[in-house]
Amino acid sequence: MMNKSLLFLFMLFSSPFAQASLVQLFKDEQGKTNWQYVANWSSGILIIILSIVITTLFFTWLKARRYNRELEAIRSDLEQRVEERTATLKESNQLLEKEIAQHVITTNLLRSSESYISSILKSMPLMLIGLNKAGQITQWNQRAEDISGIPADAALGKDLWDTYPGITVSPNQINRAREQNETINIKQSQSGLYYFDITIYPLQDQTETGVVILIDDVTRKTLADNMLIHNDKLSSMGELAATMAHDINTPLQAILFDLTSYQSQLRKNAALRDEAQNNPELDRLSSLLTDASEKGRHVASIINNLLSFARGRIDKKQPALLSDIMEHALGLARDVLSSHERLKFRDIRIERDYEDNLPSIDCYVVELQQVFLNLFRHAYDALLNTTHPEQEPVIRIQLTQCYDALWIKIQHNGKGLTSEEQMYLFEPFFSNQPDGEDYDAGKRLSFCYFVITEQHQGHMAVTSDLEIGTTFHMQLDLK
Repeated sequence: MMNKSLLFLFMLFSSPFAQASLVQLFKDEQGKTNWQYVANWSSGILIIILSIVITTLFFTWLKARRYNRELEAIRSDLEQRVEERTATLKESNQLLEKEIAQHVITTNLLRSSESYISSILKSMPLMLIGLNKAGQITQWNQRAEDISGIPADAALGKDLWDTYPGITVSPNQINRAREQNETINIKQSQSGLYYFDITIYPLQDQTETGVVILIDDVTRKTLADNMLIHNDKLSSMGELAATMAHDINTPLQAILFDLTSYQSQLRKNAALRDEAQNNPELDRLSSLLTDASEKGRHVASIINNLLSFARGRIDKKQPALLSDIMEHALGLARDVLSSHERLKFRDIRIERDYEDNLPSIDCYVVELQQVFLNLFRHAYDALLNTTHPEQEPVIRIQLTQCYDALWIKIQHNGKGLTSEEQMYLFEPFFSNQPDGEDYDAGKRLSFCYFVITEQHQGHMAVTSDLEIGTTFHMQLDLK
């Protein structure tokens, strides 16, 4: 406003007309300049200008004051908005910090859970294999690596049967567990070598149905259970043998005493002796009495063997020489295996090949004697049924030391074993035949196999040829 007023005055006084009028105004009648008028007029003009300026400044101040109040209001509003926005951002930051902290905690828990689960899978004594619908491996734990020899990196994502052809689980079993949505338990074993418990179960609440295979190697547990069972059986056998021996021995000794008394009376009575020489019936009766006495003594030796087994068995190993155990078993065989008229065990030629200075071995002496006696009985039956009766029956025994083990070979030249007989020779026999039929238990050597492999942690095998004969191989560790 002030600027406009000053501009107006400036233009007014700067015009030629205004300048001419002003000049005339400041002159007197004589045409001289009246400086008093000039001063008065200039003062009036200055007062007017100052008044205009003051008025303009006043209104400008009012306007500025109003603008300041508006600016203050705007600033207060902005400050309030800033404070609200800052508070909102602070609250958002706090929430974000809480979410981040919770996310960190959750991440740590997930990482810890993942590490825990991974540690569990790695430490599991079971072989764990995860499969998807296509039969591809999704899980392959440390035990699976140890048993298969295949690292997890080479197995994951690959087909199970292409990666590990030796696995005994079939695709049909996997499909059956997935389709029926039920757990399948499978037991697989090869007697004396391994025992596996296999569990196949489908995964629940999965978009793509998968399965998990758990393979538990229960070989040690099964062998330990079998050891306990066999030890119980041996204890029961010892008790039963002792009972039977005592029950049979009393009437047997009475029968042998009667037979001996009758033979003694027959020899003392001269009349009967002369009549027996002329009477074939009495001579036959005398032969029958002699044969009955011999068979009775044979039964007595069997009973003594049963008593020896019952009394001599102990639950702890003791040091002994294999040659002494073998010779004692041969002595028992000569007494026990003599019932057949065509061939008696004492008539078989025994070839010994014992290495000098063999060390003693910690063993169950009675059980090893029964093992060797059973093998001699098996050889005796094979020599009785030989396809070459004209050849001399021979049993060869070899005892040698090789490094930290003793090797035992018992060979005979009797009838050999077929492939099927060799396969099941060491398997237990459970008869389901009718009562009228009989089975020769000597054809199975499961007791011998158990004593050698389980009680003495050794090895036992058989090689045979139908025409040449059979050889039993045994290895017992000295340590």
